[in-house]
Formats: sequence, C-alpha cells, structure tokens
Amino acid sequence: MKYKDYYAILGVPRTASLDDIKKAYRKLARTHHPDMSKAPDAELRFKEIGEAYATLKDEAKRAAYDELGHPASGADFKPPPQWQQDFAPGGMSFEDLDLADLLAAMGQGQRGQSRQAMPLKGQDFETSVTIPLEHARRGTTVNLTLADGVGERTLQVTIPPGACQDQKLRLRGKGGKGHNGGPDGDIYLHIKLAPHAVFRPDHHDLYFDLVLAPWEAALGAEVEVPTLDNPVLLTIPPGTRSGRKLRLRGRGLAADRSDLYAIVHIDVPTTLSARERELFQELAKVSNFKPRGA
Repeated sequence: MKYKDYYAILGVPRTASLDDIKKAYRKLARTHHPDMSKAPDAELRFKEIGEAYATLKDEAKRAAYDELGHPASGADFKPPPQWQQDFAPGGMSFEDLDLADLLAAMGQGQRGQSRQAMPLKGQDFETSVTIPLEHARRGTTVNLTLADGVGERTLQVTIPPGACQDQKLRLRGKGGKGHNGGPDGDIYLHIKLAPHAVFRPDHHDLYFDLVLAPWEAALGAEVEVPTLDNPVLLTIPPGTRSGRKLRLRGRGLAADRSDLYAIVHIDVPTTLSARERELFQELAKVSNFKPRGA
C-alpha cells in the first residue's frame, strides 16, 4: 500500500481545523478542476484533492488516518496488525487495497464487511458561473460542462430570479455517482455577477450614479433613469444635495426585497454662453446661500 500525505495535498498542517481544511479544499478544487485548469495533471490533482478532503473532513476517518503515523508520501507501508484484524474487508489482504479503500472501510465502523457491500456517497463537485445582472434579476438557465472522472457531461441548471454575488446553489444528486447503493454526490454552484456599465451590486441592492444640473438639484425635477427592466421617471426633490441617495423600491436584483439607489452628483457646465454667465452673475448677487458657512 502506498501512503498519501493528505495534509500536504491540501497544503494544511496536521493541526488544521475543519474550517481550514474546507477553505483549502475549496481553493484547490477551483484551481485544479479540469474545467478550470489546462494542466495535463489537473484531473489527477483534482481526484487527489477530493480524496484528501473526504478523509480529513470526517472525524472518524481523520482519526484513523492519523493513527497511521507520518510515513513519507508515496512510501510503501503496512498498517499495524490490529488494523488488519479490525478493518480488513472480508479478510482481504491490505495489499489488495489502496489508502482510500482502507479508510472508506474503516469509516463504516463494521468489521469484516466487504467494501463491495458498503454504500458510498458519490463525489461532490464545486464550480462557478458568471451571469449578467439582467439575468440575475429575472432568472436564467445555464449549461454546465463537468468532468467527473468518467467523462464530460453537460447539465442544464435553472438559476432563480434574485441571485446575488457569491450566492451558492446546491444541486442535490447531480455530482458523482454513488457506489453500492449509496446516494449520488452534489454540485455546489457559486454565482458570480459580471461587471455592468451602469449598476453596482451590493448584495441584492443596486447602485448607480445620477448626474444633475445645479438647477435640477435646487428646484427639483423629474428625470428619466435606467433600471434593469425599463427606464422610469424619478422625482428629484427641491434642494437635493450631492451625495444624496434616492431610492427606487423593488428595482434591485430581487424584485420583492431589494431596491435601486441613485447616488446624486451635481455637475456644472464647463463653458457658458453670455446669457448664462449673466444669469449666474445675477444669482451670485441676490443669493443668500453660503456653502462654506458665514
């Protein structure tokens, strides 16, 4: 039997917490997933990472793995005699197993049971998809191409309306096939939002910059503004100051629980006609407004 250093595969110390192990696995799985990496050994690395995670995330399997000591990775070794007595499936010799098989047998907690009779859950997968804001608001359907060690397959996945950045969808039973009657694994789909020319998402809310002329801000106005659906009229209250947030209810990513905010910026003309200059000069003479105080 060849020893595999699961801690080294995940790049964590042997004292790592479960959270540290999960974080390391998610990062490495994204990096080495065959759909994401063009490296020739990507599929092999991805399988090793999954095997290491499957052992170290399970308290009983991790404890049994730690009992094996710390041989050099790839070295030939035999577990202690007590292991042969307690966990060898159906009297099978350890030479007939690899490390993953041994730990799977141990994880069942049943002595002498053949591995062929053990129900094992299929492998879980993690992947991501990037969608436009418009699709996030209205919902969409995407095609995912996955490589699961057997071959490539394509899944059609429905993303419900109101998806936001870093939202995670769990696709139950869509992962690797279970063994010996075990359940199929799951797919965890991470949602990413594509950058937009106008809107900035913050969770389910959206923000955009609204530029007003000085007289629109001072006198109030109705201006047409964009949304992810159709343009709408927004009422500008008189005396609106730069930096004010004006809310359009229900116009965010989730129509029933999010909003769209217009952030006001007041601009001035860079060139003035003779009449405009005259009017501004007149305003300066008659106005009592003191923007910097008395």
